[in-house]
Amino acid sequence: MRTTIASVPEAVREIITKNRSIYDCMKMDVINYTALAVKIQPDVERQIGNPVNLNTIVVAIKRYADSFLEKDEIKTESILKNARLSLTDGILNIRFSANELDANEAASLMNKFSEMNSDYEFFRLADSFRVLTEDLVDVRKLFESFPHEKELFSTGLAKIKIRISQEQNRSDVVSYVAELLHSNGIELENAFFSQDDIVLVLKEEDASKAYEILRMEISR
Repeated sequence: MRTTIASVPEAVREIITKNRSIYDCMKMDVINYTALAVKIQPDVERQIGNPVNLNTIVVAIKRYADSFLEKDEIKTESILKNARLSLTDGILNIRFSANELDANEAASLMNKFSEMNSDYEFFRLADSFRVLTEDLVDVRKLFESFPHEKELFSTGLAKIKIRISQEQNRSDVVSYVAELLHSNGIELENAFFSQDDIVLVLKEEDASKAYEILRMEISR
């Protein structure tokens, strides 16, 4: 079981990376950092779980924008150099609101869950718990007792795990990968940071193509 707690820079990078229009404007340097900070402040605070000073968000945005220039200077060497990939299709994305489960209930649920399938990812976000697992009959049965159980599931997904060196900035990798896949007509459904890996969630129909694009980039 793996958990993750976002820092302000990580939250800012994730929010911007997932919003393609904002991301593209930032890359072209045609965006007002303060106005953007005001816009994304509620989302940052939801991810962090606490109030965040507006100036702190502005600084995080500025540093993220500066990273684009740094990557342009070193683009002769792939940011994915020496990374390792794994692909799993037939993935189920399960989401619980933090209001529906407390930490003890989540732990009890995960114990039951791990007896069925030990190969899963668990993420604790500010407002929810997320589980990525293989789409198995027993797993679905486990969640049938929950209210609004149909709203818990997202199906038809795959996950790509990227393992990088400890020195590499995970947020930079996610933004780089998102841009690389976007330029090839593939959009991420979500991305999570675990202790050891970056976990990309995408549509199952795009998984093989995305994996091959990333594999080629690593070997470049």
